Amino acid sequence: MASLVLLDALRRTARKLEEGAPYMWGHMGACNCGNLAQELTRLTQADIHAFAMARSGDWREQVEEYCPVSGLPIDLLIADLLQYGLTTSDLQHLEWLSDPKIKQRIPKERRDMMRHNCREDVVLYLRTWAEKLEEELLDSVALENLSKDTAPKTPSLAH
Repeated sequence: MASLVLLDALRRTARKLEEGAPYMWGHMGACNCGNLAQELTRLTQADIHAFAMARSGDWREQVEEYCPVSGLPIDLLIADLLQYGLTTSDLQHLEWLSDPKIKQRIPKERRDMMRHNCREDVVLYLRTWAEKLEEELLDSVALENLSKDTAPKTPSLAH
């Protein structure tokens, strides 16, 4: 389940990218996942990039190789990100802007032209993902309250 912290981090990341934060898809600390990781962990892009260089591959490949007990800094970073409600699939999809559940919410004319390494498309994806998570969180709260309201009442024995 996604957290409010993750929801806020997605929005902050989108806003910072829109306002000109460093972005370079080929840099592990300044790419799609790298920018979100900066928001969630408060690590610098240089730190994140250095952690990732201990093993080869982009974020998709790093996540495929993820081992929670390896002790590698990149695996510790991924473990930290997972604690905010992200999944390994979320990270892989973010790097390539490829989650079908997020993309289906983007107008078709824009969706068909999205590029994984385009700042504006990353901003759109992050905002769309945040909207989706917000709806899911609101639905879960509404269902939780509904189930409390419809629970059978215990009869009172007091007169």
